[in-house]
Amino acid sequence: MATYIYETIPLSENEEPVRFEYQQSMKDEPLTRHPSTGKPVKRVITGGYGFNVSGSTKSAPAPATGDSCCHHGGCGCSPN
Repeated sequence: MATYIYETIPLSENEEPVRFEYQQSMKDEPLTRHPSTGKPVKRVITGGYGFNVSGSTKSAPAPATGDSCCHHGGCGCSPN
């Protein structure tokens, strides 16, 4: 079972969309209505985990004990 993020589609300008998670099989059609309220919904596409799979079978070395990927420029934060 996969967990998908859905968002209600506002029916008026002053209505805020509501996001919720819903578990369903990847074979199931996307929801078109909220399971409880019946309001129209759309599936939200998110960024995922932020890693790419390339054709290489080599993996990057693990950070040293007490170190993090940030210290190697992996996440854009500055080291302490």
